[in-house]
Amino acid sequence: MTNKKRVLITGAAGFLGSHLCDRFIAEGYDVIGMDNLITGDLKNIEHLFKLEQFEFYHHDVSKFIHVPGKIDYILHFASPASPIDYLKIPIQTLKVGSLGIHNCLGLARVKNARVLIASTSEVYGDPMVHPQTEEYWGNVNPVGPRGVYDEAKRFQEAMTMAYHTFHGLETRIVRIFNTYGPRMRLNDGRVLPAFIGQALRGEDLTMFGDGSQTRSFCYVSDLVEGIYRLLLSDYAQPVNIGNPDEITIREFGEEIIKLTGTNQKLISKPLPKDDPKQRKPDISKAREILGWEPKVNREEGLKITYDYFKSLSPEELNKTAHRFD
Repeated sequence: MTNKKRVLITGAAGFLGSHLCDRFIAEGYDVIGMDNLITGDLKNIEHLFKLEQFEFYHHDVSKFIHVPGKIDYILHFASPASPIDYLKIPIQTLKVGSLGIHNCLGLARVKNARVLIASTSEVYGDPMVHPQTEEYWGNVNPVGPRGVYDEAKRFQEAMTMAYHTFHGLETRIVRIFNTYGPRMRLNDGRVLPAFIGQALRGEDLTMFGDGSQTRSFCYVSDLVEGIYRLLLSDYAQPVNIGNPDEITIREFGEEIIKLTGTNQKLISKPLPKDDPKQRKPDISKAREILGWEPKVNREEGLKITYDYFKSLSPEELNKTAHRFD
């Protein structure tokens, strides 16, 4: 039996999950990736299949999980994460945030493993507190179009904390703010890939409302670093990980037009129901507890991401999606 640490990452073929697989492989772990491939893509992890340190389970975590051998850590990142996905598969979204986390926590008890769950800034809903601190309870519409995702994540946090307090399980909760980088799906309906995709196709960029709503974009390597530090910390309460450099959607669209060198214009469509007007993390806890803050500025991160999207095939580039962000 190897003495190397062994980690299970659910949602391993997704955008964030695949980058986490890379990081843990680089840190010398044995990695088990698990994904049902509803929204994930094997091309994100195909470079890992040749490695002895990596194994893959094609499995739905909403069903009973069996993994032989020891497991030291479980990272639960299985979930549709974009509006276009969770509007299309709302029941699966709710199940992975309830049955899925229950199965992961049960496996952790059996294996005596530490669990880190991927929560989200969406637990804050359309916030009345700005920037958002971990102590803010949120302003969420449980029966609105975003409710299936928001409430799945809120339930996931509650279940995780219950296992921590009642069973003494080692748990960590990361609240992830808008993250971007290579391996994002161009057609997942989120603002950054939608803007870049429209620019590359020569289309006007679609924003909702007057573009005054704000987002804060964190490059993926910064996010992964924060998650890694949180997993190895001794802190069990939720921690915001994101970039507090806030920008309006209109300003962001203008940045994309400048980056891509296109002459498209920004056009406005009606604002979707329950669309958050502001999004900016308070990262005081991450700075104090983890010694973490983002390092990659938006100009640098967008250049890398744009180069990735430019490398896609014409077939991938021409896949479009409805926007809802």
